[in-house]
Amino acid sequence: MGKFSRWGLVGAAALALTLAIAPASAKTFKWGNAGDVSSMDPYARQETFLLTFTQNIYDPLVRRDKNLKLEPALAVKWGQVDKNTWFFDLRPGVKFSDGTPFTADDVVFSLNRANGPGSNMGSNFASVKEIRKVSDLRVEVITKYPDPLLADKWAALGMMSKAWAEKNNAVNSADMTKNEENYATRNAMGTGPFMLKERRAGERTVLVPNPGWWDKPTHNLTEVIFTPIPNAATRVAAIKAGDIDMMYEVPPADTETLKRDPNIAVLEGPETRIVYLGMDQERNELVESSVKGKNPFKDKRVREAIYRSIDVDAIKRTVMRGQSFPTALMVAPGINGYMKDLDKRPALLKPDEAKKLLADAGYPQGFEVGMDCPNDRYVNDEKICQAVVAMLARIGIKVNLLAQTRNLYFAKILRKGDGSPGTTSLYMLGWSPAQTYDVHNVFEALIQTPNAATKKGMFNAGGYSNPELDKLADAMEQETDKTKRDAMIAAATKLYVNDYAYIPLHQQAVVWAARKNISLVQPADNSFPLRFVTIK
Repeated sequence: MGKFSRWGLVGAAALALTLAIAPASAKTFKWGNAGDVSSMDPYARQETFLLTFTQNIYDPLVRRDKNLKLEPALAVKWGQVDKNTWFFDLRPGVKFSDGTPFTADDVVFSLNRANGPGSNMGSNFASVKEIRKVSDLRVEVITKYPDPLLADKWAALGMMSKAWAEKNNAVNSADMTKNEENYATRNAMGTGPFMLKERRAGERTVLVPNPGWWDKPTHNLTEVIFTPIPNAATRVAAIKAGDIDMMYEVPPADTETLKRDPNIAVLEGPETRIVYLGMDQERNELVESSVKGKNPFKDKRVREAIYRSIDVDAIKRTVMRGQSFPTALMVAPGINGYMKDLDKRPALLKPDEAKKLLADAGYPQGFEVGMDCPNDRYVNDEKICQAVVAMLARIGIKVNLLAQTRNLYFAKILRKGDGSPGTTSLYMLGWSPAQTYDVHNVFEALIQTPNAATKKGMFNAGGYSNPELDKLADAMEQETDKTKRDAMIAAATKLYVNDYAYIPLHQQAVVWAARKNISLVQPADNSFPLRFVTIK
C-alpha cells in the first residue's frame, strides 16, 4: 500500500503530533481548509467538519478522548435502567458561556431539537420513544426497542441552551436542504471550551476560550482564527509563509512538497471514511438523463457495468498519489463489523464486456446522465469525479458532471426532512460512522430503505431498497450476542455487495500539515478538537 499502511481504529486514533512542550503563554492559532463550516448550528448537517467545529463551542453529554473512547462530558454517568430505558446523570455546576446554569431542561430541549424540524441529526433518534426530565440533573430516554449504542450515537451531539434558543427564535434548526437560516446559523452559545467571537460566512470564523468552562483546559490558545481557502496552491503558500499554522486536508499532490519544508510537519494515516458513488434507484425516471420512461439504475446489470468499469487502483495512483485505500465495502477497517473476507472488489471489465451488460439491459448505445460532486468536501473530490466521467465514457455512458461547493451540493442531493429525495441521479458521497464506530450506523443511515417515520435510511440519497437487508439491519441494532450479530452483519454485507447497491471507491487518507511549533492530535475520524492544540 505504498507509503500508508491500513491499521485499526485505535492505532490510527492514537496518531499524534507532539513537537513541543507548551509554555505558559499562548498565541493566536490560525488554520485553514478548502471549504467553510456550513453553519454554527450543531444540528444543521450530519457532516464531520461541521460537527467537529461546533463541538468546540457545544459540549456533548459524552465525548471522545484522544483514542476515540467514550468519556464523561456534560454527563458524569450514564447507562441503562432496563433494556428500554437509558439514564444520563448531569455534571453539577456547569454554566453556559452567558452565565446561565445548564440543567436537564436544556438536555431535553436539545435532544428534541436535534430530532425535530430542520435538524439533520434525526437518524440518531430512530430508536427513541420519549425523552424526559427526572430531576435537574437526570434525564431518562425511553426507547422503542433495546438500543445498546445510544450513548455512542450521541457522542457528537452538542447541548444547547433552551433559554438562548427561545430568546433568539431558534427553537428549531434552519433546514439547510431548503437554504434556510435563523439566528443559530451565524451565532452560537454553549458550554464548550471556546466561544464564538466573530462569524463571517465564507471569510473567517473567530473563537476565543470560554473562561467559565467546566473542564481544565489543556490548550494554551487565546484566539482561534479559521479561514476557508478554496485554492489548494494558496493554502500551501499560506502555511509555508506562516500565514496559517495548520492546514486541514492536504491535497495529495502537495504532500511531498510540504514534507520537504523544515518548518512543517505532515500527519498522515487512514481515515474511517469511505468515499463512494450512489445511484438513484428510487425514481421510475431519472431527473437528469437521456433515458425517458424508465430508470437504468434499477437494473442490476447497469449497476454492475458501471461498478466494474471504474478503476479504483488507477484513481489511487493518478488522482490520489497513493493516498487512498481501495475497498469493496461501505465500512473501513477498524470499524466494528468490518468484514475483511468480503472486502474484495470484482475484476475490472473490458469496455466490450461492460457494453454487453448495458446492451443486455436494453442500452446498446449507452445513455447520458447527470452526476453531482462536491469540490471542497473530500480529498480531490472533483478530480475523482472527473476520472469517473472519463472511465464511464469508454463504455458509452456520457456523464454530465456538476461539481459545486458543499453547501449547494448537499442541499441538492440530500433528502428533505419529509424524506423526499434530492434532485440527483448519480453522486459522490463520503461517510464515516463517527457517532458509533459500528457498521450498524452505515446500514441505518445509508443502506436501509428511506423512511421519514422511522428515520432509517435518511442519507440513502439514491433510495436503494432491500427488505431482507432492512430486517437484518433492524435485528443487528438490538442483538447483543456477538456471534449472532456478526452473522447478521455478514449476511447484510453480502446482500448490498452482490446487489451492486453502491460503488465504494476508497477509504480516504487523513493528511494534515502544521507548523512545527504546533502540538495537536489527529484522530482517525478526521475530527479536530481544538482543546488538544498548543503553541510554542
